[in-house]
Amino acid sequence: MSIRENLARLREKIEAAAAKSGRHADEITLIGISKTHPSEAIREAYAAGLRHFGENRVQEWETKRPRLDDLGGATWHLVGHLQSNKAGKAARLFHSVDSVDDWELAQRLNRACEGKTAGETLRVLVEVHLGGEETKTGVDEKGLDELADKVVTLERLQFCGLMCIPPYQERPEDARPYFAHLRQLRDTLERRLGTKLPVLSMGMSHDFEAAIAEGATEVRVGTALFGSRAPANAIGQRP
Repeated sequence: MSIRENLARLREKIEAAAAKSGRHADEITLIGISKTHPSEAIREAYAAGLRHFGENRVQEWETKRPRLDDLGGATWHLVGHLQSNKAGKAARLFHSVDSVDDWELAQRLNRACEGKTAGETLRVLVEVHLGGEETKTGVDEKGLDELADKVVTLERLQFCGLMCIPPYQERPEDARPYFAHLRQLRDTLERRLGTKLPVLSMGMSHDFEAAIAEGATEVRVGTALFGSRAPANAIGQRP
């Protein structure tokens, strides 16, 4: 199937999942995860109506974005782990960093935005590590309150919510407790901080419908939209 057909199919599934949960599909943003896929694939998805795209690596996106600067209204998300020493590039290349997981990184992102137009901010989400997997990144649940307390004070960052990547489950429904827990963490933070955190970024190709049932406002879909990942070296990256 073409990217256009895949996108139409995904939208149908999002609408059905939202309706099943008593929600509206327009409450949910679909982010196309375009890592390892060429700029032409992003352009095709854009032509089909998609406006939000996510990348995992600053270096990879740095090679692709110049070919896509003419796509007005597109929003570029960094969804992969970000090293602090790449914060400056990330702040310049992306509209949103959805994977903030430590205080040093948040500070560097804030400083990198000091040269922006007055009042212009960088949207950020805090990534929470749920499930205890050593290969996953994110702030530990026990450290979330402390990090959130600090991030909310940074004037150049717009702290909008939380993100998570739970352990893979063969049955998508088995991921629901993780998604429900992230929502509960967000709700607790809102009450404690006295501010709205409207974004819950959770759910991917395999389990986004379960995430929607638990309140996801953004779902991150790669394979179901773009197909299998292209070899990394096909776009000038190391495997």
